[in-house]
Amino acid sequence: MIEVSDLTVRFGGVTPIDDMSVTLGSGVNGLIGPNGAGKTTFFNVLSGFVTPSHGTVTAFGDDLLAMPNFRRVHWGLRRTFQTEQAVATMTVFENVLMVLEHTGAPSAARRSNVIDAAEFVGLGRVLDHKVGSLGAAERRLVEVARAVVGTPRLVLLDEPAAGLPDEETATLGDVITRIPEFTGALVVLVDHDMELVGQTCAHAAVLDFGHVIASGPTREVLAHPHVMAAYLGTEEIGVEA
Repeated sequence: MIEVSDLTVRFGGVTPIDDMSVTLGSGVNGLIGPNGAGKTTFFNVLSGFVTPSHGTVTAFGDDLLAMPNFRRVHWGLRRTFQTEQAVATMTVFENVLMVLEHTGAPSAARRSNVIDAAEFVGLGRVLDHKVGSLGAAERRLVEVARAVVGTPRLVLLDEPAAGLPDEETATLGDVITRIPEFTGALVVLVDHDMELVGQTCAHAAVLDFGHVIASGPTREVLAHPHVMAAYLGTEEIGVEA
């Protein structure tokens, strides 16, 4: 479980996260909201790239914000980014291994761990292929393999399906749904594809202007009038407790 309390981030006169409080439970959690709502900033806080003005984040009983960046990786935090991070001139195996080498995993198990992660996402047959030779959907799966390799405890997925057609998004959604069972990790998914969120996430929270305006079972959250207003811009949004 992740408990976020009164989290605030300020960049000069801009406050992308404003007293954010939310609890994220086991399985796959959706974090949704319009562009500029603060979703990626929240991921950057969890990753250690951004230091909040105040607030706390407790993950499985540990004070996540008290850990240096590299400790969070050893602790078990993994993430993907909106832009692909895999090196095009390296193979799938080399790209996944590169992440695993920074997690403190025992060297004796690294090869088997990389193979397991690649096979989990469906890329076992292309382990020795250069990432630059793969199609867009396969490259996204490389990013997911890099996020699940080893023993992650918290996996953050930042718009993994952006730009993919429906069939490939559905395949990616099946992989995302199975991550908690495969790794035991808690997953937080940020994506604008509401079908993907509905397919993969039992629970969801909605950010708008840095505030959590709704959280709970995904179907109820997506039907919430304030959530619809945040996406459609039909009314001024109020903050709910």
